[in-house]
Amino acid sequence: MSFVVIIPARYAASRLPGKPLLEIAGKPMLQHTYERALESRCEKVYIATDDERIRLAAEEFGAQVFMTAQEHRSGTDRIHEVADRLELAEHAIVVNVQADEPLLPPAAIDQVAANLQQRPEAGMATLCEVISAQEEVVDPHAVKVVRDKQGYALYFSRATIPYQASASAKNCLRHVGIYAYRVGLLRQFVSWPPAELEIAEKLEQLRALGNGVRIHTDVALQSIPPGVDTEHDLETVRSFLARSGEQG
Repeated sequence: MSFVVIIPARYAASRLPGKPLLEIAGKPMLQHTYERALESRCEKVYIATDDERIRLAAEEFGAQVFMTAQEHRSGTDRIHEVADRLELAEHAIVVNVQADEPLLPPAAIDQVAANLQQRPEAGMATLCEVISAQEEVVDPHAVKVVRDKQGYALYFSRATIPYQASASAKNCLRHVGIYAYRVGLLRQFVSWPPAELEIAEKLEQLRALGNGVRIHTDVALQSIPPGVDTEHDLETVRSFLARSGEQG
């Protein structure tokens, strides 16, 4: 299996400014994510940013960094620029790992890349998990997904789907924001204008669905802790790593 990982890292997060560089167990959050990616079976890990502070920090811990255009609207646009500059082939597989996933298991990266490689009819692949807490079922920050029998996404939403979903019934799936794409699909994706549903839900993957792209959505083989979106998430990750004894 051959693929590369690209981590888009933006400094100006609205809820946690400078989020990729926030300290966790003696390291920037971005370094934890980068090191997790290195433990996967990928050929190479790159970081894509438009911020000098992130570039300097990433190069300090040994990452290869691409400075990308500031006008990019999304991490996918940033990843596309790096894939073009690397001159990756149309069929090459790129995995998008979010910078705010410091606890992402390397096995999840391998799983999403393998799923896409095994399904030539799919344009993208991603992961999901069964929601086990009722408060997450109704939480708009927890993106939900419904799938067909073959595991292809029918829809993603911040609303509770399906109707009257319940954690006790285990009929609600949380989308995990990791994606695998072929470079050819990336080039198409960035040429499409944002879709109405994408704008309404603030979910970029709906642009792909709206343009007929099949997105394979497999249940993660290994439990995936949520990423860091809020101060509470940050403290949760810090506490987890402190308990596990990870040090910088």
